[in-house]
Amino acid sequence: MWITPEEVLLANALWVSERANPYFILQRRKGHGRGGGITGLLVGTLDVVLDSSARVAPYRILHQTGESQIFWNIACGSSRKEITKHWEWLEANLLQTLSIFDNDDDITTFVKGKIQGIIAEENRGIRPLDDEDPGKFREAELKMRKLFGMPEEEKLVNYYPCSYWKGRVPRQGWIYLSVNHLCFYSFLLGKEVSLVVQWTDITQLDKNATLVFPESIRVSTRDTEHFFSMFLNINETFKLMEQLANIAMRQLLDNESFAADRSLPKPCKTLKNVSALKRDLDARAKNERYRALFRLTPDERLDGHTDCTLWTPFAKMHVVGQMFVSNNYICFASREEDLCQLIIPLREVTIVEKADSSSVLPSPLSISTKNKMTFLFANLKDRDFLVQRISDFLQRTPDRPCGLSVQSENPSPSTPPSWPPSPSLGAGEIPQSKHFSPDLLTAKHGLLKIYQQDVPEELGPKATREKMKEESWNIHFFEFGRGVCMYRTSKTRELVLNGIPESLRGELWLLFSGAQNEMAAHPGYYGSLVEQAMGKCTLATEEIERDLHRSMPEHHAFQNEMGIAALRRVLTAYAYRNPGIGYCQAMNIVTSVLLLYCNEEEAFWLLVALCERMLPDYYNTRVVGALVDQGVFEELTREVLPLLYEHMQDLGVISTISLSWFLTLFLSVMPFDSAVLLVDCFFYEGIKVIFQVSLAVLHANMDQLLACSDEGEAMTILGRYLDNVVNKQTVSPPIPHLHALLTSGNTPPPEIDVFELIKASYEKFGSLRADVIEQMRFKQRLKVIQSLEDTAKRSVVRAIMTESAFTIEELEELYVLFKAKHIMSCYWGASSTAAERHDPSLPYLEQYRIDCGQFAQLFSALAPWSCGLHSNTLASRLFRLLDQNKDSLINFTEFVTGLSGMYHGDMTEKLKLLYKLHMPPALCPEEAESALEATQFFTDDDTPQGEELKEGGDGATGDTDEKKEEKPKDYKYYLRMWAKENEPKKENIKDLPRMNQEQFIEMCKTLYNMFSEDPSEQELYHGIATVASLLLQIGEVGKKFTNNGGKKAESQPPCMTDAPQPEREDSSSEVCKALAEAQLETPPPTANGSDEDTKDDTSVSSYSVVSAGSLQCEDIAEDTVLIGCMGGEGADRRKVSAPDGDWSITFEQVLASFLTETSLVDYFEKKHDIQSKMMACKSLRAVERQTSTSSDLDFSLSAH
Repeated sequence: MWITPEEVLLANALWVSERANPYFILQRRKGHGRGGGITGLLVGTLDVVLDSSARVAPYRILHQTGESQIFWNIACGSSRKEITKHWEWLEANLLQTLSIFDNDDDITTFVKGKIQGIIAEENRGIRPLDDEDPGKFREAELKMRKLFGMPEEEKLVNYYPCSYWKGRVPRQGWIYLSVNHLCFYSFLLGKEVSLVVQWTDITQLDKNATLVFPESIRVSTRDTEHFFSMFLNINETFKLMEQLANIAMRQLLDNESFAADRSLPKPCKTLKNVSALKRDLDARAKNERYRALFRLTPDERLDGHTDCTLWTPFAKMHVVGQMFVSNNYICFASREEDLCQLIIPLREVTIVEKADSSSVLPSPLSISTKNKMTFLFANLKDRDFLVQRISDFLQRTPDRPCGLSVQSENPSPSTPPSWPPSPSLGAGEIPQSKHFSPDLLTAKHGLLKIYQQDVPEELGPKATREKMKEESWNIHFFEFGRGVCMYRTSKTRELVLNGIPESLRGELWLLFSGAQNEMAAHPGYYGSLVEQAMGKCTLATEEIERDLHRSMPEHHAFQNEMGIAALRRVLTAYAYRNPGIGYCQAMNIVTSVLLLYCNEEEAFWLLVALCERMLPDYYNTRVVGALVDQGVFEELTREVLPLLYEHMQDLGVISTISLSWFLTLFLSVMPFDSAVLLVDCFFYEGIKVIFQVSLAVLHANMDQLLACSDEGEAMTILGRYLDNVVNKQTVSPPIPHLHALLTSGNTPPPEIDVFELIKASYEKFGSLRADVIEQMRFKQRLKVIQSLEDTAKRSVVRAIMTESAFTIEELEELYVLFKAKHIMSCYWGASSTAAERHDPSLPYLEQYRIDCGQFAQLFSALAPWSCGLHSNTLASRLFRLLDQNKDSLINFTEFVTGLSGMYHGDMTEKLKLLYKLHMPPALCPEEAESALEATQFFTDDDTPQGEELKEGGDGATGDTDEKKEEKPKDYKYYLRMWAKENEPKKENIKDLPRMNQEQFIEMCKTLYNMFSEDPSEQELYHGIATVASLLLQIGEVGKKFTNNGGKKAESQPPCMTDAPQPEREDSSSEVCKALAEAQLETPPPTANGSDEDTKDDTSVSSYSVVSAGSLQCEDIAEDTVLIGCMGGEGADRRKVSAPDGDWSITFEQVLASFLTETSLVDYFEKKHDIQSKMMACKSLRAVERQTSTSSDLDFSLSAH
């Protein structure tokens, strides 16, 4: 490729000149190509260690003028062919022109300008995205693709120098981290180490420091472990590995392939060796931390952050922290945790102004909101730029009212619900449906408020305490603000831990979870969802209906249609919004509690916040998030309660017991009044509260649990304990709890105050941090998802092992290869179509499906019938045969069915499969060369029926008459018929349709290609020629039976043929022509051309001799001789006619003919070993890498 001219001071250091003229020198790297000895080994090692481009481009062209000591590197190449092309262009186009110049400087200037012009012209059509990557990085990406045989679609994210420990010896080299693979390459003194690991295969990723591996990264797969050390920046490398592994796990979980962020802003300055993908991933990591910190929506993107101070009127001081600006929010977090946090939605902002600077308050910025609050920031480094960015975002922010105001919290009961305008509803319209009846008070109220209207208020200490809580919160609102712009401090957390009053619970849940922001940003969304989802029947709606009456049946709010209808609408709307989750058990329990304190729309948005942000992946089909947190909980138990952990591991109960705690936030295992206090803490603090309380529960019962001897006893102890966690401050009437049944004996266990439990959890385990939990979640996610994949594999194998002759180990290996082919299409194919093929909600057997192209690749690698270039044609036919539902995709069961017939069927089964592959639908009409075949294909309803009736022997007319006279059958008859139709029909060889001459020709071509690479090909050619001749005669006899009547045909012996000679010649010629074409389809000769040519000639001549020795049909011998001399006179003399439309044979005739030849019987009865094929298929990537590193490959860098 042409490169921007670079100065070279030492032209001959480590390079050998091969060609030269007065202006240019073509050089080759020492040690490349023709064996470099010790010098070549040293140079190769130096190139790898120093990351020299000479490893990828070992050829270059230098420009030099006269006696100048300065050379200019103007071109490089990966192969001699590529560099020679550039050299010849220079000689043809520049030499004559350069001889005109008198001044050497003018020559150099002209050459440099010419080369830069060529580069500019070549880069005109390249995507602008590629231009974002620095040149050094693009060079590394090309090097990775060449070293590891990666296609252009594989994008490098970053690369680092490090050591790979192979045994006890470290190999210094480079680790390449691409979107889908981890690769390592080292070349030291002739020893080459090449490693490729898919991110989807990684089961564990650790950063540790031991005596053997100082500060190393361990990458574990199912088969082995790899250690990497001696990184310049191990933390950066490990974080990037974590990100890429997380993306891979997401791909395994729900088939979301990686998509680069096209709207990423360009960097202010060019970053050395940092790719656009690396910047993209760094931005994603920052966005995730930002959204998690302030509970923002998934589409929120951080624009930037800066150090500043915030004036806090409640403390009368400036708090040091950071301001974050994104497309919809301005946020602030104090440097000291829990000191102050602030979220200002841009939709609330009215004024942004720069105040006057002073020595006390440098660079101040004042922001005012609609609810009359003013926030004063100071010590801003680049205030003008910040104001401009905020102004830009404010201009793009639609003017929307605040999502929740104090006045709108308590409307009068008589006010009908008003629905904001939405895509499906006009302004002010109320959908006319029973689901939107104005009589339903749930449209504007929480269910608890409705059902407490009729309950007389009890005066007493509990009510007084509740009033005091409300008053405390009102004072807090006055001091710190109310609504989404409230200052959140340690005082706020104290109030939450003391319990949120019931009158404020819904409002504060919405505020702390971030659901209020989402609801305000999507007015009318819930109403339109309910209307769209109404009346639709899906699997999710069926499950919802089944669980509706199981949702807090002990609470009076859900003992009538009002509460049930509200719950149905919220769950159905969410299932419609997010079909990937749909509905999962435990969602009904959580949603019913939300509905007690919030109206339907608020409960819906709280459910969105729970399922999509606060409890990620908890409620999908495999509850992956909950299982991940079970792993985290076990790890935390091992750290803080090691003795109990070991004992519980022996019992195997930690995950069994605690899964429901996390899925339902303790709502299903604690009395409602107590569990709802934990929900208060959860919405403020996040998942860490559930971990803390779970550890506190185990700690409180540690002595009893250590004395347990079995799982049931441990579950009883914990169940009884949780059942007696009470809230003595509640003002609600007592609600019976289902777990009361666990209480045994006459003496009830002691009651545990829920506030004491929460306090103990913070005292003992309050040091738990959210970022530590996220780090632990990553490790567990790898383990859980890979474990689920292994479970899926076992389930699939167990489901089909009875229907397949493959062993369990073989089926597992086949499943791995099948799934890998699907995942590879997500990497390098059209990811949208690959995503459509994978539906995690489907049964395991149908989750992964492959298309025809992927099947052809697996077929050529695994099938025992190797047919050379004809393999793809045969694979396409088998794919059409297996694709029963005609969706152009096949699942694993269908794939195994096809392979099993070839590997484990007897001769009859294998021949039957081969026979079917040359009949419709496997043989499509496009493959037929004559119009006659197409006509027969489309008129298949008439002819075969007639033939079947003739073969049956019973008069067809009589049957028809009988059917006409039959009376209508009763329902039992139709039920029996329906049952018979649904029974799996055992295929009989007599049911197979007849094969016409065109199809027979195609089968002969296939057989010829199958035998061409067999060790006993001579005997097989002899056998197939004999069988083909015999079948041709049988077809001719059968045609005579059809044409001349049954009686006349019966009088003729089958071994004699009175058919006209020309027809036989035509039929024989067709077969021979087909075999000739088949021969031409064998793979072309490779480098050893003369040997291959000789082999081909031998095959033809031997086939001619075989045909000449055939006793059944001498004409074939003559035709076959003509195949060997295609250009001779005989070819011109003999004119081949179209296939005979009346000629046909049956499968029984084919089978009987094949059984006459021992060589053919041996071939089809021979057992094949699929293990060797699978091993070769698994090592295919390694073979590609070795091939790609060959110096003979023409690796055109200019293509990139």
